[in-house]
Amino acid sequence: MTTKLSVNINKIATLRNARGGDVPSVTQIAIDAQKFGAQGITIHPRPDERHITRKDVYNLKPLVTTEFNIEGNPYPDFIKMVLEVKPEQVTLVPDAEDAITSNAGWDCKTHLDKLTDIVSTFKNAGIRTSIFLDPYPEMVEWAAKTGADRIELYTEAFAKEYPNNPEAAIKDYYETSLKATEFGLGINAGHDLSLDNLKYFSDNIPNLLEVSIGHALISEALYMGLENTIQAYLKRLAKW
Repeated sequence: MTTKLSVNINKIATLRNARGGDVPSVTQIAIDAQKFGAQGITIHPRPDERHITRKDVYNLKPLVTTEFNIEGNPYPDFIKMVLEVKPEQVTLVPDAEDAITSNAGWDCKTHLDKLTDIVSTFKNAGIRTSIFLDPYPEMVEWAAKTGADRIELYTEAFAKEYPNNPEAAIKDYYETSLKATEFGLGINAGHDLSLDNLKYFSDNIPNLLEVSIGHALISEALYMGLENTIQAYLKRLAKW
């Protein structure tokens, strides 16, 4: 099984919005990323539209021919938009409106009723649903009870510890992935994965279906170019 690469293009929107206009073009980047080998496009629209805007979401829908993954906190406006756009996957992330970036997974036990209702809404619309989760094996059972199809492992802690002690960094993620498989949940991952740490992570997480990578990939592309960078990521994910 080869893990799919979904390219998060939020940073392209951040750069565009810093100047206004449409340079760089979010839609063209999505088209090109797929042409260069990306197997999905991820966006994370936030209420303040500081990077991806509502207009971007609707503009991207007909252009994403691989897999469209929309991440976000399921506020009412977000739910309405996702149901209208109908991406292949929605990833539920509990980030606050003023968060710079995602910084925690769901407490699925505390929010079980809320998440169960939201997951049901999306699944009834034919949208695969993933729940953003910290590497806590004990939380997996509660994620499964929501009816979600997948979890997305929040990998910031792994990325921070990896340079010091790779085995310690991966331990909780490995155990959480085993528990997810036990409960029939697919496994995605994302946040601070990079060319430096991705191969170790993907080699040590069984049944890893997809990674969503944006900040590092776009930063590395400044030096390597987008096509070369995407190809380098795909090589890290290849199982020889």
